[in-house]
Amino acid sequence: MTRQMTSQGMRALIVREGSRNKMYHDAAGLPTIGVGHLLTRSELTSGKIIITGKPVHWRAGLSDKHITALLDQDNDIAEQAVNDLVRVPLTDNQFDALVSFVFNVGVGAFKRSTLLRELNKGDYQSVPHQLRRWVYAAGKPVLKARRESEAMQWLSDYV
Repeated sequence: MTRQMTSQGMRALIVREGSRNKMYHDAAGLPTIGVGHLLTRSELTSGKIIITGKPVHWRAGLSDKHITALLDQDNDIAEQAVNDLVRVPLTDNQFDALVSFVFNVGVGAFKRSTLLRELNKGDYQSVPHQLRRWVYAAGKPVLKARRESEAMQWLSDYV
């Protein structure tokens, strides 16, 4: 069975990402909707997002139900990456912090990261420092608070 983010972890992710029913530009200037869903070129062109297998028109805004379903769909990718790539045991808060991180930076960046290499060597202590290195979006250090929140989540029962 694939491990999933806890409800506390999901709430923390939503706070970190924010939730908007209409398109906005994220900290890197990328077109985004819902809870951190980066709109693809196809979604931008067609005006539709496939949510739970069905095309949903997003230009007029997404319903709360669609935002939740889209978040679940997008978060499945981050959860799967942490399940597949991390080779050491994790507590719930450690798993949640890493899923939040992967949701934000992407699977490819996580897969190539020093954070993952060090963690898989069993160096749990290095993770907060490694998280705090990933603060830049579009060349600006705008993710400091998010990374600090993830580092604190990694270190504690819940932040």
